[in-house]
Amino acid sequence: HVQLVESGGGSVQPGGSLTLSCAASGFDFSTAWMYWVRQFPGKDIEWVCIIHKDGEIATYRAAVRDRFTVSRDNAKNMLYLQMNSLKPEDTAMYYCATDRNGRTRGQGTQVTVS
Repeated sequence: HVQLVESGGGSVQPGGSLTLSCAASGFDFSTAWMYWVRQFPGKDIEWVCIIHKDGEIATYRAAVRDRFTVSRDNAKNMLYLQMNSLKPEDTAMYYCATDRNGRTRGQGTQVTVS
């Protein structure tokens, strides 16, 4: 079965950086488009970025473009999200997912910027 395990979250000051990681298993990771999604308290999940199966194409929502960078290592079944210039409005639970809506996602990792 699909298993996604996120790590790397934490508390940082505005302007700081974090790198999130996601270990994937139970499916053919190398052929899957992968997503990072996030959820603010009491809000619906929103997509943050998507990366092509080969890692050559990535798309970001406007709010994080030029600050976040998604990458992947298909040999290790790993997905990453480098987050720079973090803002308080980035505070959320972050998940890696196999779909844009986060229906199949991990347990999440909390990012707090304050």
